[in-house]
Amino acid sequence: MGSDKRSAGFLDTLKMERVRTILTHTYPYPHEHSRHAIIAVVVGCLFFISSDNIHTLVEKLDNNVKWWSMYGCLLGFFYFFSSPFIGKTIKPSYSNFSRWYIAWILVAAVYHLPSFQSMGVDMRMNLSLFLTIYLSSILFLVVFHVIFLGLWYIGLVSHVAGRRPEILTILQNCAVLSVACCVFYSHCGNRAILRERSLDRKNSNWFPFWSNKEERNTWLAKFLKVNELKDQVCSSWFAPVGSASDYPLLSKWVIYGELACNGSCPNSSDEISPIYSLWATLIGIYIANYVVERSTGWALAHPLLVKEYEELKKKQMKPDFLDMVPWYSGTSADLFKTVFDLLVSVTVFVGRFDMRMMQAAMSKVDNGAQEGDLLYDHFSEKDDFWFDFMADTGDGGNSSYAIARLLAQPSICVMRGDSVHTLPRGDLLLIGGDLAYPNPSAFTYKRRLFVPFEYALQPPPCCKEEQITINKHEVPCGASLKQYNGPQCFLIPGNHDWFDGLQTFMNYVCNKSWLGGWFMPQKKSYFALQLPKGWWIFGLDLALYGDIDVYQFKFFSELVKEKVQQDDSVIILTHEPNWLLDWYWDDVSGKNVTHLIRDYLRGRCKLRMAGDLHHYMRHSHVKSDGPVHIHHLLVNGCGGAFLHPTHVFKKFRKHNGVSYECKAAYPSFEDSSRIALGNILKFRKKNWQFDFIGGIIYFVLVFSVFPQCELNHILQEDSFSGHLMSFFGTVWDRFIYILERSYVSLMGAIVLLIVAYSFVPSKMSRKKRAIIGVLHVSAHLTAALILMLLLELGVETCIQHNLLATSGYHTLYQWYQSVEKEHFPDPTGLRVRIEQWTFGLYPACIKYLMSAFDVPEVMAVSRSNICKSGIDSLSRGGAAIYYASVFLYFWVFSTPVVSLVFGSYLYISINWLHIHFDEAFSSLRIANYKAFTRFHINSDGDLEFSPLQLIRFQRSGILILIGTER
Repeated sequence: MGSDKRSAGFLDTLKMERVRTILTHTYPYPHEHSRHAIIAVVVGCLFFISSDNIHTLVEKLDNNVKWWSMYGCLLGFFYFFSSPFIGKTIKPSYSNFSRWYIAWILVAAVYHLPSFQSMGVDMRMNLSLFLTIYLSSILFLVVFHVIFLGLWYIGLVSHVAGRRPEILTILQNCAVLSVACCVFYSHCGNRAILRERSLDRKNSNWFPFWSNKEERNTWLAKFLKVNELKDQVCSSWFAPVGSASDYPLLSKWVIYGELACNGSCPNSSDEISPIYSLWATLIGIYIANYVVERSTGWALAHPLLVKEYEELKKKQMKPDFLDMVPWYSGTSADLFKTVFDLLVSVTVFVGRFDMRMMQAAMSKVDNGAQEGDLLYDHFSEKDDFWFDFMADTGDGGNSSYAIARLLAQPSICVMRGDSVHTLPRGDLLLIGGDLAYPNPSAFTYKRRLFVPFEYALQPPPCCKEEQITINKHEVPCGASLKQYNGPQCFLIPGNHDWFDGLQTFMNYVCNKSWLGGWFMPQKKSYFALQLPKGWWIFGLDLALYGDIDVYQFKFFSELVKEKVQQDDSVIILTHEPNWLLDWYWDDVSGKNVTHLIRDYLRGRCKLRMAGDLHHYMRHSHVKSDGPVHIHHLLVNGCGGAFLHPTHVFKKFRKHNGVSYECKAAYPSFEDSSRIALGNILKFRKKNWQFDFIGGIIYFVLVFSVFPQCELNHILQEDSFSGHLMSFFGTVWDRFIYILERSYVSLMGAIVLLIVAYSFVPSKMSRKKRAIIGVLHVSAHLTAALILMLLLELGVETCIQHNLLATSGYHTLYQWYQSVEKEHFPDPTGLRVRIEQWTFGLYPACIKYLMSAFDVPEVMAVSRSNICKSGIDSLSRGGAAIYYASVFLYFWVFSTPVVSLVFGSYLYISINWLHIHFDEAFSSLRIANYKAFTRFHINSDGDLEFSPLQLIRFQRSGILILIGTER
């Protein structure tokens, strides 16, 4: 017992809590070993490249314009393909895939071009050596990890070692290790120490230039000659560690280096290859680092400072909001589910089973409305009342949180003229539908709606997320509804909330009590609120019809007759702004709502407000002699969703026979038109997931015209204009070929034309829709044919200059076999033993790995066979390999172009034709231009409202501009 006490006291004197804080492991396994290695490799590459005489290399460059133009096209397309991922990581999985994919395809294409050969650089050895070392490293590390996990299983290593390593991390580490070895080989070679030079290890030093002044001056003199410094580094720092005789146990497991001697070399070298030494060293460092991490912990070697720990803790506590919905993603399961839910909702729930009928039956609307279900009057006795309105939240987590955080502030100070006014937090929050995008589900409601509001204003401790509320008139914390002074929230569903038949809305709004710190008393999807000073709010549920049902109409009409006084004022809250959408679509919707306003309210509707359109616009009636059914029209859907344009609705003037004028628009008409330009410049950057759709569409359009075997008439033209005329003449001929003789491409063009015609809004006439669809498809088909012909011209040029299709599919492996014995002698027969032990699997893997890497050679060989004997001469597998190799490059070339063409189409449509207002702005996914409206019923019964406009949202903070109206 005494020892225990002493032990505890000793630990207390060491302040173990502080030590435990510093040594706590904060990095997830596995660690990214390769981060520092990548930096080292890059620095090494730059150093070795700078050691060469640059102007000598420039003099050796091929001056042929043909090759320079090919380089320009190739690098340009690859740059535009990878541009969305430069400087930031949008999504780690796709970004990593893009990096390796670009490196693979680009290097495979570039090393065939002649300029590198004219500079005296042969990349074949580097590539074949990279693939060999890469495969060897993977096999070695896989065996190591299997052994290590086996030791963990029998209990010989720490329990923390049970965490399996990430396969992608192993592959990345092997790639970096292989690149490092290839960089060394490129600049130092595989030579052993000169035979005439004696190995004096006693006098050798890693930094010989620090030994004395003379040697230091010599080294500094050599530093001015970078090429000599490179030789010094190669011979001194990366020299072979010894010969096979020095390490007899390893003599059968090493690869020997080339022998460099003055004159002839009568005997083969027994010096261990410096490349093998480097590879073994890096593998050893990886293994040692991994064992140390899994046995003692990374934090023991890298303890965090207190300041670093606090910053890391703060970063970990930062909310992880979801990004805005990628509406043009071809790989998003949520979007396909949205389409499916919409079809099911329209055909099943609406018309055959309407949730509003069920609510009416449960509320006994036929016998008059029950106050506890649909009518709420607990605000009516207040003297001074503030309430807020927002709509269309739950798209981007950052933008939704920005609005929710402003709503949660106890007060907001605004400038009106030269005076400062304080706007207190609203007692009531109204949300006008579309609570979460793209479809209603437990995940989207929780992550896109509830999480941002909970971070903005925490619910009370008595709130339990899993509980279902039975009686909402009693606040869960014990107070009655009238006694509760905290903020409350009422919501109506939008069209996106109806995609599942209103099921999620009922579960998370009508059967729950708290949205963050806002209490939700409502039990149904529509409601009536009696406010102070004779003000009323009617929250209507339009479902997917754009109108209220008969039971809902009966409830509100009876309410107007029985309780709404003649001098009262009513605010109608709907999800859709029918006045703008009916004008835009030249349609008439919401007839029941219009009937309620015209024939029952009879001028008492002072304000009608809605969301759905994600911008802010307010219209006021123009004084006239006729009756005014609605005095003000307000659209404010800036609650967190992507931005909608305002300039499309600039010419709206009349609604139900009453003239209106626009009092405010946010963004302004000029800014809205300017923002649309982003479709040309930023479409692919914002919608890189569209690559999956665009690349496949373009490939299908030109599938039938691969390959082009007769292109000499283009290449043999003498003038540039002749090249262009022949080029576009060939494009036209291929277009005619598709119409007359192709099957796959013609069917793809027809399907695309049908989709393009259907994509044009129905407000246009059929003739105009057909013209727009044909022009749209023609632009895509022309671009696809031009890209196809450019790719074929590049391959044909390389074939004619014997850069491609010189031997067969395994050209790179055959070449490597011919030089392997010369540069990497293996007198002990290590490679033969490995081949026997793996039953020929290891050399076969290298062979097919090199063939898979050399995509241009495979494509060119298959193309030559097709041009000589026809497509029927290839087997199904051979044809599949050819079209797959073509697709790998055509996808890179086509995806930036298809995004540019489609983005230009959206820009022309929205700014010139004023169509596609939804599609043209959902593509931009703009998280800025957010707003909500704060209302105030003063002691005189007047309604004041202040639209609070959030100009720009940044991760570092919120910049707001307050625009006030009365």
